[in-house]
This record gives sequence, C-alpha cells and structure tokens, in this order.
Amino acid sequence: MFTIGEFSKLSHISARMLRHYDAIGLLRPAHVNEQNGYRYYDAAQLPVLLQIETLKDYGFSLSEISELLVLSREALAKKIHAKRLQAYDELHKLRKTLRRMEDDIINMEGNRMVQEKYHVIVMDTPAQRVFGLRKTISIAEVHDLFQELLREADRRGLKRAGATQLLYHGREFSYDSMDAEAQVQVSGDGPDVQEIPAQLCVATTHVGPYETVKYAYDAICDWMAGHPEYQISGPAIERYLKDEHSVSDPDEYETGILFPVTKAE
Repeated sequence: MFTIGEFSKLSHISARMLRHYDAIGLLRPAHVNEQNGYRYYDAAQLPVLLQIETLKDYGFSLSEISELLVLSREALAKKIHAKRLQAYDELHKLRKTLRRMEDDIINMEGNRMVQEKYHVIVMDTPAQRVFGLRKTISIAEVHDLFQELLREADRRGLKRAGATQLLYHGREFSYDSMDAEAQVQVSGDGPDVQEIPAQLCVATTHVGPYETVKYAYDAICDWMAGHPEYQISGPAIERYLKDEHSVSDPDEYETGILFPVTKAE
C-alpha cells in the first residue's frame, strides 16, 4: 500500500487530482483509514491510472473515461479508433485554417498584393454540353455532391469530356445552405444533359488550396468595381482545372473563377 503522497510521486499525478478522481468515482483508493481518513493506493492501480491519463491525452472527458474503463479491449479499441478519426478531421480543419491565416498575413504585410497575383480577363467561353446535379447543400457537402454526380454520370454511360465545375445559383452565398449545381462536361447526349451556350465571362485563375479561393473572388470584385460597364448576368462558376484527381499537392490546384456578364452599349 502507498500513501496518497507516495502514489502521487510514483504516478506523477498530483495528490489534488487523485482526490478529484476519488470524489467523482473515477479512481477510488484501495483503502481509507476510518480513523484519520488517509487514503492508500495499491500498486495494481498504477496501470489503471496510466490508462486514465492516456485517455485524457486522447481527448476523452473524465465522464467518458469512467464509461470506457469498464469496456472490453475490443470495445475500447473501437472507441479509440472513432476518436482517432475525429482527431484527423480536426487536424484537417486546423491545417486549412493555418493556410488561410498564413495567406492573410502575407497579404497584410504587402508582400503579395491580390491585384498582382490574379490576372482578371474578359473572355468568351465556348458552348458546353454538361450533365449536372442541383441541390441545396452546405459547403461541407460539396465533395459528396461531386461524388454523386460522377457516379450517376458513370451509371448513365456518359463519357467525361472536360473539367467539373460548380455553379452557385442562389441570390447570396451561405456556408450552411446554398443552391449549388455540380456539373461535368460530357460528350454525347442523354436525359438531363444540357447545352450551355457560349457566353461572355469575367474570369481569373486561382492556384492553391480551395480555402484561399476567396482572394480570386476579391480580385474579380475589385476589377468589376473599376469596370461598371460590365454587369453580372448569371451564376458564378468554379471550374476545377486541376484538382485532387490530377495533382496530389493542394498548392498545385487550379480553379477557374468565372462570372457571366453583359456589357452595356
């Protein structure tokens, strides 16, 4: 048996925390002296305490750990696996945020101005034959929409003939609910295949991860502010010229940003 002080030294866990674990029923002392209330711990409790601290490091709350300690090894492994997937998702989101922060810092320091990075042009886009799926989705569901689009195109036997693109049909942008249409250029004809006529567009190309594509929109906004003779006449288009299917590094992604316009006479 070890006193709480001795057990604290052996485990590198403070006596205060051991008392807290006792109070919430997470790790009770092996013995409590009825006369003076002194707590005593057994050596067999060290592995349990180590597991508690490990699960804390994994991000589980103390209330969750209390439930995990009674699980079988197989059931516990499943819980840890689910937590691991959650951690990967959080890490992915954090990396996206870091990219955006780094890009903002660069722009704020004036080392790379948006106007210098993006070359905005007016272009005639040729007619396209596309197959599309239009839904109201959140920004997080865009990838799933494209997966569904390509599966459906394959099921219908449609042959891909160009890039995929996303059209924003809504009157305003919303991360949580937007009227979006995923399209893929196809050859041939079939049900729901539509012909998009040639149109005049103000356009630029964004090179880099999707998280920083907003700067391309900023560049077009600045350009149009200086060219009031052009008016937006259709939904914004994101055309994925190089995506995860063609390059592995997000810094090499190429996304065309196009706004259909009309020019005042």
